[in-house]
Amino acid sequence: MKPIHHYCGLTAAFALALSFASTGAGAVDAPASQASQEMQKVVFQVSAGDPKIWNLTLNNAKNVQQELGAKNVDIEIVAYGPGIGMLKFDSAVANRIDEAVAEGVKVVACENTMKAQKLSKDDMLSSAGFVPAGVIELMKKQKEGYAYIRP
Repeated sequence: MKPIHHYCGLTAAFALALSFASTGAGAVDAPASQASQEMQKVVFQVSAGDPKIWNLTLNNAKNVQQELGAKNVDIEIVAYGPGIGMLKFDSAVANRIDEAVAEGVKVVACENTMKAQKLSKDDMLSSAGFVPAGVIELMKKQKEGYAYIRP
């Protein structure tokens, strides 16, 4: 027969194992895509007129949707300054922007920049939205809890 203190050790080990199981301590974390189904929010700033920056931004938005699930994330891209040119209907990334909008990404143009560059809504992609001021839109989104990204 084994000494009683051996059984006490097994009992303590079993109790410890149960406490880890009930609290989740020591458990492997679920991937980010499964860890939380709460709505995530991110706003991207694009103030550069470089198609490479726009492609990077659009890739980032697509990656976020793939990782978190498109239904679990609210994505907005705010364009102003030189970045507004990529929202024109004849831009180098027009097709990609249209695709992103079709996938649920909101893309908005700063009307202040449009006025300064003498652009009308007719010059812009039909898929683009509009905000009075791009910087103010970024400020509002951050106040609403959006993560801020500037590629």
